[in-house]
Amino acid sequence: MTDKVIATHNGSFHADDVFSIAALKNIFPSFKLIRTRDLDVINKADIVIDVGGEYDADAGRFDHHQRGGAGARENGIPYSSFGLIWQKYGLQICQGNQEVADSVDAGLVSTIDAIDCGHVEGVPQGISLSQTISMFNPTWQEDSHFDTCFEEAVDFATRVLTRFIASASGGINAKDLVAKAIDEAEDPRVIVLEKYIPWKRTVHALSKEALYMIYPSPTGQWRIQTVPVEPGSFEDRKPLPKQWAGLSDNALKEVTGIDDAMFCHNGLFIAGAESFESTMKMAAIALQAK
Repeated sequence: MTDKVIATHNGSFHADDVFSIAALKNIFPSFKLIRTRDLDVINKADIVIDVGGEYDADAGRFDHHQRGGAGARENGIPYSSFGLIWQKYGLQICQGNQEVADSVDAGLVSTIDAIDCGHVEGVPQGISLSQTISMFNPTWQEDSHFDTCFEEAVDFATRVLTRFIASASGGINAKDLVAKAIDEAEDPRVIVLEKYIPWKRTVHALSKEALYMIYPSPTGQWRIQTVPVEPGSFEDRKPLPKQWAGLSDNALKEVTGIDDAMFCHNGLFIAGAESFESTMKMAAIALQAK
């Protein structure tokens, strides 16, 4: 069987064409990649990305630079080539899990699309993946070839996409376990997890009463963590007691009266003890604090 030929533009690259190729590696383990602007070569390719001036998913054409673009999401974020590829192949890449595919689109694909299309409203501030990918382009002081740098960027993007899918899947698969912990909580303000799993979105969706989460750390101790007022916020529904801020070991033991208390972060959002029982005592003290 002859490998598919996938074409994208040569020269400087951006996150949308790089992540498009990374995504297609999940669909076609082997293919011939050509980076060119030669229309004869482009017209003969099986799949064309970010070049060619045409969007036709059935024909394997995924450009968005043509007049009128290639459409937009319901929230107004237009599609770049990565979004167009994800529309066609995202569900398959996520093994048929629509919720995971949607989560990856919302958290990764749409942000890259927005930046590439200049739709910056609502895009997080700071160094973005799009900027990171752009830094793989050779500088004027380097002799590196664009195609070699492009391959390096694709390798990086492949790893990021793989981990993003795994993270989205983990969060979605954890929902039932978190919901069960909420239902079984003796005190609705203190939710106990048998192991650490992503909990914030589910807790905010299902519990207005939850203030603290209790769970074991990977090293065997236990943690108490505050519930933020909303996902992503640095403000908590109820911070840990102010007297604990920045204390550890003997200093924290003296203040709390708990023999195996270990630490409390300066930000009063997380603390720990050696045992589950002691961590629950920390929760009881925190609930009473003003």
